[in-house]
Amino acid sequence: MTTRLFPAIDIKDGACVRLELGDMESATIYNGDPTAQAKTFEKQGFDYIHVVDLDGAFAGHAVNKEAVDSILSAVSVPVQLGGGIRSLKDIETWLERGIERVIVGTAAVKDPDLVKEACKKFPGKVAVAIDAKGGKVAVEGWAKSSELSAKELAARFADVGVAAIIYTDIDRDGVLAGINWEATLALAASTPIPVIASGGLASMADIERLAQEDTDVLEGAISGRALYDGRLDPEKALIRLRGIT
Repeated sequence: MTTRLFPAIDIKDGACVRLELGDMESATIYNGDPTAQAKTFEKQGFDYIHVVDLDGAFAGHAVNKEAVDSILSAVSVPVQLGGGIRSLKDIETWLERGIERVIVGTAAVKDPDLVKEACKKFPGKVAVAIDAKGGKVAVEGWAKSSELSAKELAARFADVGVAAIIYTDIDRDGVLAGINWEATLALAASTPIPVIASGGLASMADIERLAQEDTDVLEGAISGRALYDGRLDPEKALIRLRGIT
């Protein structure tokens, strides 16, 4: 299976932004029109888009619904969405609106039964976000820490039908420090659930690392700031991952 590169659209106050280390006060606006950004990513050849409602993650409910709906109506590639999805109704609503896969984060820590029920009701449509800081899982838009480790949280859902785990090293997110390959691959080795690396993808060096044989255990990786500031050439990255010569 080809390792997938997911371009990230993080939405705050209706705009496409990137944060540094999950700090909402450090948001850099890259595009005031998330829909235009989604269309650009599709045109560049990306076949799956990763969207996060940042305001929703903090508020605990959808905040940028109009922006997400606009993206869904503008592109034909699948979209996965996280941020503020805390109930079975939230999951059902987003799937009905056209989201391909919903990402549950805070609720996975606080209400694991929700994930189990959702996976049973919507097979293949539910992913879990594991956002770790200092090795511990963070919740509520990364504003709070739990006592769970990433591996412990993944183990809770090993056999319930979770479609993917999006693993983010918060200490590297948005600062172009490179993906934490050691922790990401260790998590992937500990669970049968496909893992998507997130946080820190900085350059073609990370793409080259992603293309190596030992990363076949990963579904792919998410890229944000490196794509927006030009450090990563979309065409070169996709050609390398897809093995096109």
